[in-house]
Amino acid sequence: MLDNDLKEQLRAYLERVTHPIELVASVDDSAPSQELLGLLRDIESLSPQVSLRTNGHESRKPSFAINRAGTDVSVRFAGIPMGHEFTSLVLALLQVGGHPSKVAPEVIEQVRNLEGEYVFETFMSLSCHSCPDTVQALNLMSVLNPNIKHIAIDGALFQDEVNERQVMAVPTVFLNGQPFDQGRLTIEQIAARLDSGAAQRDAEKLNAKAPFEVLVVGGGPAGAAAAIYAARKGIRTGVAAERFGGQVLDTMAIENFISVSYTEGPKLASALENHVREYDVDVMNLQRAEQLIPAQEEGGLIEVRLTSGASLKAKTVILSTGARWRNMNVPGEQEYRNKGVTYCPHCDGPLFKGKRVAVIGGGNSGVEAAIDLAGIVDHVTLFEFDSKLRADEVLQRKLHSLPNVKVIMSAQTTEVVGDGQKVSGLTYTDRTNGQSHRVDLEGVFVQIGLLPNTEWLKGSVKLSPRGEIEVDARGETSIPGVFAAGDVTTSPYKQIVIAMGDGAKASLSAFDYLIRLPVTVVEKEEMAA
Repeated sequence: MLDNDLKEQLRAYLERVTHPIELVASVDDSAPSQELLGLLRDIESLSPQVSLRTNGHESRKPSFAINRAGTDVSVRFAGIPMGHEFTSLVLALLQVGGHPSKVAPEVIEQVRNLEGEYVFETFMSLSCHSCPDTVQALNLMSVLNPNIKHIAIDGALFQDEVNERQVMAVPTVFLNGQPFDQGRLTIEQIAARLDSGAAQRDAEKLNAKAPFEVLVVGGGPAGAAAAIYAARKGIRTGVAAERFGGQVLDTMAIENFISVSYTEGPKLASALENHVREYDVDVMNLQRAEQLIPAQEEGGLIEVRLTSGASLKAKTVILSTGARWRNMNVPGEQEYRNKGVTYCPHCDGPLFKGKRVAVIGGGNSGVEAAIDLAGIVDHVTLFEFDSKLRADEVLQRKLHSLPNVKVIMSAQTTEVVGDGQKVSGLTYTDRTNGQSHRVDLEGVFVQIGLLPNTEWLKGSVKLSPRGEIEVDARGETSIPGVFAAGDVTTSPYKQIVIAMGDGAKASLSAFDYLIRLPVTVVEKEEMAA
């Protein structure tokens, strides 16, 4: 099952196990069950601390549990956790085997103190780059707290259950049999949801923080670069981010990040956060900004109010809140979001195996999505508003070579249609003659660009007609002491490498602004002391 290189890597990891591990398989005579047994036997052969038995009683087959021998510590998988979930498997083996997690001690303590009984089920797909974070978070929680149980379920292997429970996007999480959430979740987010007093405690801690010299709002590539450049100047730096990594977390293959021929979004996001934490930066994750209040005088403090009720103050602020997927804004889109309407072909494509789907958008993202989906689904219809595709010519040639793809130009999507539970089709208007048409299908993948996250800034900083923050060549905005960087700004070409450069530039500009501020009486006294 595992090649020799992978076996040697896994053998080295298993040397860190300090408690005996028991693998308990629930299998039948099917090919997937035999494939799972091959994987588990390979794992057993790599460490004397690991044993395997095949008399499990799980109703889902194939599935298996990873148990800490003699205890109730357990992590479960329904399926064969390879692909993006292989890392989840390795971490589960280590954590059940007693190897400590790198999660912050205060989060570990919070999880251990949670009261109540929690049974989580996560539907994932092996091609989903967002799923491992959720799976790994819930796996670790089940290791830390015996009242928390979790099973990760490969939706592609359990299609009947996927259909019965109306799972139309991954990751989809159920808690005690009821829908809990969809999309990428961190252990901090889940713990905060379960801990009713967490939000108030966090707000109190944030309100008590001393003012920053540089406060970065947003934790994507631009925000990470800004924080590092500020911290290297030796000044008090903070980062308030709704989710560290930003849009990069939703990106699959990255092949144009100079000097790195290939990486994936979650891996790059993790590297960004690790690099930031190497410096003396106060990282405040899971914090969403809702208002920017300019300083009342030159050199005064700028205030950023958060949705949690907390408030942060700083001498300078760098706005790097990035962008999000643009919606079609047609009837039915929000009603059927994650019920057939989705924005990630890599994550959700396997759930539509053998079905008919649409891709909205004829740029590179849309055409790449259609090519990717064509190998999974029964048929793809690509809808483009313009009279021609905007994707690179090489992608267009590949698209037109596929027998199960149809391209409709000059098509304005007007409605997503469904039966109340899931998508059943969409309607569009032919822009050449005004005629309306309906296409029957089960999935709609929206790929029509990005929208800047600036709603919270309206009425404060100057925005372009497209809603982007207007900046000059130095990253300065219309408010003294407030700078901006990355996809949220008018800076052209929304690319990771450009966002990083913008972040560094904004940080250097902020530092230049700080050193030119008049020295206050208080600062003179501090320097004299």
